[in-house]
Amino acid sequence: MGWTRLSIGKFAKTVLVGLLFSGFTLVGAASAQTKDVIVFAAASLKNALDDAGASWMRETGKRVTISYAASNALAKQIEAGAPADVFFSADLDWMDYLASKGLIKPESRVSLLGNALVLVAVKGSTMQVALQPGVDLAAILGSNRLAMGHVDAVPAGKYGKAALEHLGAWAGVKDKVAQADNVRAALLLVSRGEAPLGIVYRTDAVSDPNVSIVATFPKESHPPIVYPVALTMDSANPDAAVFLAFLRSNKSKPFFDKQGFTFVGKATSGS
Repeated sequence: MGWTRLSIGKFAKTVLVGLLFSGFTLVGAASAQTKDVIVFAAASLKNALDDAGASWMRETGKRVTISYAASNALAKQIEAGAPADVFFSADLDWMDYLASKGLIKPESRVSLLGNALVLVAVKGSTMQVALQPGVDLAAILGSNRLAMGHVDAVPAGKYGKAALEHLGAWAGVKDKVAQADNVRAALLLVSRGEAPLGIVYRTDAVSDPNVSIVATFPKESHPPIVYPVALTMDSANPDAAVFLAFLRSNKSKPFFDKQGFTFVGKATSGS
């Protein structure tokens, strides 16, 4: 063909350098179209979001990788530069935190899900608790611990503290709280019998056959539980917006319904 290997190599190098110099990276362009969608999601979303993600992958042939932890931990990781495409928080505060830092795309943000806060015990427990003003939860616990997410940072812990304060029970139990890194860790303490009672979301209780719901906290006892989701500002993966649209659609709704979440607003008809 008249070209030697050497000349081809030089030609390719020249073209590549030129493209890089103009600000366009061939490798980056290819990876933006083929890399996984990286989702940072609240631990309480695991069962529903695993199912929704699997469905989306079957439908599109694309891939999604989901990292679960407490919303506060995930938000801090994103702030530190972790390469997430989507942030799915268990409360508004941590989404607001990233928004204040300019780390989410505000036009993509939507409040998607709602939940309820419950008191759980290990399966078979005979404990009975009426969650009403004046409840003496400290007396019920005795020398035992109450499992909760960290009350100053983890959304479920913050909701739980607010509810206990509203009911007048916080002062009695604050020194009996076993604070966990996330709501699923708090659930595990009860599931294993390491704590007789725990405060988790209704969806967490549904996910674990080893616990049962003792009582549901009154809605007025804590701020509304809202799960917002948004694209991160640094995301350059076009599939991320497609996956977010799927999460907002009727196609994903059954997966969240199954776990006990409620849709805030109306699911879209898109994919």
